[in-house]
Amino acid sequence: MITSVLVANRGEIACRVARTCHELGIRTVAVHSDADEHALHARVADTAVRLPGSAPADTYLRGDLIVKAALAAGADAVHPGYGFLSENAAFARAVRDAGLVWIGPPPEAIEAMASKTRAKELMGVEPLREVTEAALPVLVKAAAGGGGRGMRVVRRLADLDGALAAARAEAASAFGDGEVFVEPYLGGEAGGRHVEVQVLADTHGTVWTLGTRDCSLQRRHQKVIEEAPAPGLSRRLTDELHALAVRAARAVGYTGAGTVEFLVAGERAHFLEMNTRLQVEHPVTEAVFGVDLVAEQIRIAEGHALDDTPPPARGHAVEARLYAEDPARDWSPQTGRLHRLAVPGTVRLDTGYSDGDDIGVHYDPLLAKAVAHAPTRAEAIRKLASALERAVIHGPVTNRDLLVRSLRHEEFAQARMDTGFYDRHLPELTAPAPDPYAPLAAALADAHGRSRFGGWRNLPSQPQTRRYATAGEEHEVRYRHTRDGLTADGVHVVHADAALVVLDVDGVRRRYEVSRYGDRVYVGATALTALPRFPDPTVQHAPGSLLAPMPGTVVRIADGLAEGAAVEAGQPLLWLEAMKMQHRITAPATGTLTALHATPGQQVEPGMLLAVVQPA
Repeated sequence: MITSVLVANRGEIACRVARTCHELGIRTVAVHSDADEHALHARVADTAVRLPGSAPADTYLRGDLIVKAALAAGADAVHPGYGFLSENAAFARAVRDAGLVWIGPPPEAIEAMASKTRAKELMGVEPLREVTEAALPVLVKAAAGGGGRGMRVVRRLADLDGALAAARAEAASAFGDGEVFVEPYLGGEAGGRHVEVQVLADTHGTVWTLGTRDCSLQRRHQKVIEEAPAPGLSRRLTDELHALAVRAARAVGYTGAGTVEFLVAGERAHFLEMNTRLQVEHPVTEAVFGVDLVAEQIRIAEGHALDDTPPPARGHAVEARLYAEDPARDWSPQTGRLHRLAVPGTVRLDTGYSDGDDIGVHYDPLLAKAVAHAPTRAEAIRKLASALERAVIHGPVTNRDLLVRSLRHEEFAQARMDTGFYDRHLPELTAPAPDPYAPLAAALADAHGRSRFGGWRNLPSQPQTRRYATAGEEHEVRYRHTRDGLTADGVHVVHADAALVVLDVDGVRRRYEVSRYGDRVYVGATALTALPRFPDPTVQHAPGSLLAPMPGTVVRIADGLAEGAAVEAGQPLLWLEAMKMQHRITAPATGTLTALHATPGQQVEPGMLLAVVQPA
């Protein structure tokens, strides 16, 4: 019987595994990097062991250190979570060789499915050995790992070599394996959907298929919104997917939880891969089938048998991944202090952060997963969208607005989505839509706070002004202090204090909860930056300046690029690596590179000047 589990992971999944362990009466051991010393997963565990360093390669990818930590802390089992070493057969063997229980599939099964090329051969899928014009578009894909890393869509033969080189570099950095392959691209304009089957297998020969999931809404080949069951599949196709999933599991003697992924176009199913671990989106399956997959993983590792048949499915579940990223700026990851995160209602929230935690540069920008379950798909979507819309998120920019708009988009609501959803709809889904009265509410709350504490005196007839920035625009608002309180043109100020402002606009009352952290002000769902009355001339940059959009490391400068070089609009100039992804910095216009401040290996912060392009 397992009594103590080391969770070889961090963040949301480490907290989620720890929660089930505690419910089962099992002690937990966390491992943490130096960057994660005060992270939530290290705080909720019964014991925590430090892994010196911050980079994944020095910490969460060091299987030898993790096994040593498990033995030192007295753990008798290891749960790998997802990502990092969860699909590393050598790590699974090292855990077993140390006399510990591995809560996962046999190393041989991991090995058989670890390479996507070998997995395809096992399932009888022929690889694409030569790329011609007729084969386009194609997808360059890392043979190891996942999460969208090491993947590139190629629509022109001329771009193939560059895509192969970039994918190899990213795959080697993320997974320690630079092998890539090419397969037909059925997403985007081809109308393909990403559909997967959850499997659960014990050591006694029983294999469950726990329905289907649709994960078609993706950015950079990484899932954003998932649901179970996958809507609109015919009974014949569903049965075929289940049969293929069972075939894959039995072919490698699989045990534990795993997922078989497909691209579906019409009634055709194309096998992608088998993930030999728990998936990020596993909560939607748990909600629909009423099971705890982590608890089942532990029971299977202890040798318990599954029932002959899985429990019946009930209702529909939808999950949205809340990322610290800016979708309107090429999905750039964001960092900083997460002051507050609260999602109302009865939705499930899986997160690795609590109020006051810092979001750093070293790891994936996933903040939380919000999951809604309801009798019907429409009810689950409505429930999740409403909860996210009313969520309190104070901190770095997130994709919250994108999630709400995606859930309410007609194409998604009618289950007509495919993997090209964001290629088609991103501009409309990220168009700024700030509340026009939010700056005024911020100013009134600030005015009340200042006057209350005696910061300055007011003259009844003298107008006051405040400036705020939101969604890339500046707003100046005016208000007055009178003997009857605060007033402003065009509205009736019903109530104003430092935390709550109520405005009457044409007979409609609007409530605004206001919070302030330094110069950052949150008014409902609108984030504002309080601006000084007079701009600081020292922060002005020349036209054509390229500023770092995120914290990260300069990993590459374009070949032959030097000051004085002619560049074209959209031409890649340099690459930043942040949160395990590489991001291109491109020329904003056709012209001349007049300054190049970035150097390979340089650490940069948001807003740092990287280069200057003088437009022609």
